[in-house]
Amino acid sequence: MSSKKIKIRVNELIQSVHDGISLGALRDQVKPSADVLVVNGFHSEAKVNLKEGDQVVLICKGETTKADELETLMVARHTPGVHKRMKESKVGIAGLGGLGSAVSIALARMGIGTLILVDFDIVEPSNLNRQHYFIEHIGMAKTDAMAKILASVNPYIQVNTHRVILSKKNIYQLFREADIIVECFDRAEAKVMIIEAVSQFLPGTYFIGASGLAGYGDSNSIQTWKMGDKMFLVGDLVKAAEPGRGLMAPRVGIAAHHQANLVVSLLMDPEKTMTQIPNI
Repeated sequence: MSSKKIKIRVNELIQSVHDGISLGALRDQVKPSADVLVVNGFHSEAKVNLKEGDQVVLICKGETTKADELETLMVARHTPGVHKRMKESKVGIAGLGGLGSAVSIALARMGIGTLILVDFDIVEPSNLNRQHYFIEHIGMAKTDAMAKILASVNPYIQVNTHRVILSKKNIYQLFREADIIVECFDRAEAKVMIIEAVSQFLPGTYFIGASGLAGYGDSNSIQTWKMGDKMFLVGDLVKAAEPGRGLMAPRVGIAAHHQANLVVSLLMDPEKTMTQIPNI
């Protein structure tokens, strides 16, 4: 082992260690009980030698962590740079039903710094077949229920809730600070309204809509499409809800995670993302 000293980050604290120290040796010095060893976002073996600038996370399975460590451990598997970019971002979600509830949770787990959640409705028993709520949330405003769920998932993000009906008159005020707006409505007329409003009042904001995700069947028919310079659409563009082919959790979840994945892609590398997505 070299006598030269290097600086690495261990559970978000800068440590000065010998150049070439093994991950296992570092674990033995810092947290001998750790049984999950992560370097730069990847699960690693104890024999790996560390170098200047590495980011190391040492985790004990089943351990209740201190509050100041929890955020670090939650994002341990993100590669360096991802968490910082996520934490700096603001994303608006219009509608907290099957799509919006799933998108909200996925983005909270990613560590999006601010989520702006807008919905006027309450949680009903019929929502539970596809929406990410639980029995105890029935009768609660969806904004309140989702804020409570997200606080239990990731208490280190800011969740701004607005229990209002979205219209052309308030979309600018509610979403003007968002980097990206995700449309998660059920009704076609609401989808048309928000597309027109964003195009008119927030033309510089990325917009991700959804169309065609009812029923069951071919998962791969749900795709991500480009509608314009900053506008995208997720779905099969065909399957609307109808008798015998309602909105079902698996397919709605696929579409929601297409939307959430596109959010992350646009935040991390918008130019590359734009070239990878086909036009409608």
